Amino acid sequence: MNYTPFYPCHTECGGKIVDFGGWALPVNYGSQIKEHEAVRTDAGMFDVSHMLITDIHGVDAKAFLRYLVSNDVAKLEKHGVGKALYSGLLNSEAGVIDDLIVYLMPFGYRIVTNASTEAKDMNWIRQVAANFKVELFNRRDLAMLAVQGPNALTKVASIHPQVADHLAVLKPFTAVENVGFFYARTGYTGENGLEVMMPREEAANFWNQLVAVGVQPCGLGARDTLRLEAGMNLYGHDMDESITPLACNMDWVVDLSDENRDFIGKKAYQLAKLSSESDKQVGVILEGKGVLREGQKLFVDGAEYGTITSGTFSPTLKISIAIARVRHDLGESAKVDIRGNLEPVRIIKLPFVRNGKKMFE
Repeated sequence: MNYTPFYPCHTECGGKIVDFGGWALPVNYGSQIKEHEAVRTDAGMFDVSHMLITDIHGVDAKAFLRYLVSNDVAKLEKHGVGKALYSGLLNSEAGVIDDLIVYLMPFGYRIVTNASTEAKDMNWIRQVAANFKVELFNRRDLAMLAVQGPNALTKVASIHPQVADHLAVLKPFTAVENVGFFYARTGYTGENGLEVMMPREEAANFWNQLVAVGVQPCGLGARDTLRLEAGMNLYGHDMDESITPLACNMDWVVDLSDENRDFIGKKAYQLAKLSSESDKQVGVILEGKGVLREGQKLFVDGAEYGTITSGTFSPTLKISIAIARVRHDLGESAKVDIRGNLEPVRIIKLPFVRNGKKMFE
C-alpha cells in the first residue's frame, strides 16, 4: 500500500480509509453528503497526492510536448509562466491514454497525470521522450491538495496572506508559485478553488491550518459525485484507449489550428472527425424510479442507443444523474434498463451543475 504525506491527517480527522488503486485514501469522514455540500456552499479539501507530478526539462521540451499531447502547448507562451492547459494523451489510433494538465514553468513544463494510469502513462511518455532531448523528473517529493468551493480562495489566503493579492486576481487555469508552494486555479469539482502543490514536509501543517479556518476534509466519495455533477470524465469509465476525444467531450482539447504541427493520433483523429456517425457524450436525468449506474443501457423504440458510463444520485439536485456515451442521433429522451424495467430518462447537454448552479431547465 502507498501512503500520501496527508495520511496521518486523514486518520486524525476520522477518515474511513480504503484501498484506492494501491493508495490508502479516505472514502469519507463520516458523511459523503456533508462533504459534498461543503464544497458546493463553502470550502472542502481533497488529498490528491496520489496523482503524479512530472517536471520536464531540456532544449526539446516544447517540441516534445507539441508531439506528445493533443492540445498545443505553444499557446501557453501567450500568457506566460504559470499558465495551464488541459489536454489529451492519445495513442496512434486517437484513443485516450489519459487526460492531463500541462503547466508552463520557468525551467520548462510540469504535467499532472492520473494515479490509476501512472505506469502506463510513464511507459508511453518515456518511450516518446527517447526521441527528444528532454529529462523527466517525477516529483514524489511534492504533496498536492485540492481546496475547492466558493470560499476556498479566501480561506487559503487567510492562512497564506503573503499570496492573498496574487490569489485575488488569479484567473482559471493559471498558477503562481511562492516559497515552495504552487497555487493553481484548477480543480475537479465545478467550483472555484485551487490545487496546491507543496513540499511533502509542509503537508500536515497546511492541512491543519485549513481545518482551523473551517475547510471540510472530503473523501473519494464526494469527489466522485462533485465531478459527475460537473460533467467531468473519469478515466476508465467515461474514456479509455478505445474511445476518441470525439466520443467523450474532449474534442475541444484537440488543437488542429497549426497545420504544420504533427502529434500522436492526429491522422486517426482527423479521419474519425470526418465521420458523421461518431458516438457522442450526453447527460442523463432519470425521470422514472431507481438510480442510474454505469453499464445500464439506453433504448429508443426497442433499439439500443448507448450506455451509461458514470451514474449516481446528485446530492445537489436530489435526482439521479449520469454521463452516457450514445449514438450521434439520440434525441432528447430515451429509456434506461434498470434491473429489467425500462424507465424514462431525459437527455441534456453537460454539465449538470457549475459554480453551485443548476445548468439545465
